[in-house]
Amino acid sequence: MLVIFIKYKVMDGILGKKIGMTSVYDNTGKNIAVTVVEVAPNVVTQVKSAESDGYEAIQMATEEAKVKNTSKALLGHFNNANTTPKKKVVEFKKTTYERTLGEVVRIEDVFEEGDRIAAIGTSKGKGFQGVVKRHNFNGVGQGTHGQHNRLRAPGSIGASSYPSKVVKGMRMAGRMGGDRVKMKNLSVVKIFPEQNIMLIKGAVPGHKGSFIIIEKL
Repeated sequence: MLVIFIKYKVMDGILGKKIGMTSVYDNTGKNIAVTVVEVAPNVVTQVKSAESDGYEAIQMATEEAKVKNTSKALLGHFNNANTTPKKKVVEFKKTTYERTLGEVVRIEDVFEEGDRIAAIGTSKGKGFQGVVKRHNFNGVGQGTHGQHNRLRAPGSIGASSYPSKVVKGMRMAGRMGGDRVKMKNLSVVKIFPEQNIMLIKGAVPGHKGSFIIIEKL
């Protein structure tokens, strides 16, 4: 099993898992779309300091992993924090909260309803796509005058005798999705501490079941 270590320079936050989307009514009776995120208790597996590591950060982990699938080095790392092996490990830039090694951090310890947040995840992979889907091109526009098979084509890319090459960064067909995406200016609609569930207004990147880093703004 591969344990994923991520060293994003993010602010205070917590690790969660995307469950899916639904809709709820706010206090004014307006129906709003929300993303359901399961935030299991996170464990502080390392507290880094400028003296020993050169920078300050808090390493947090979540999601139980099997002991037989975890290397001895990682088992020792988790044992130092007095916790069981985990699947996902993320470093958070140390700012507001003072955390101790082995501390269990729950969703209500970091967020309150109405907080402004950002969600970081890996977008859905779409495979190889053309310019219409990948870059919102319109195609050539018409099917007349011999254009029967050019409706979704990219058209000219503008390179002839000079510069005699495709300019780097040209918007063309290619692999789409599977990128690290950060959605800003989201908000916490509702927190259910007993179920370890939070509702986030709007959409967050990633497929169902993917890990999401929820950052406090």
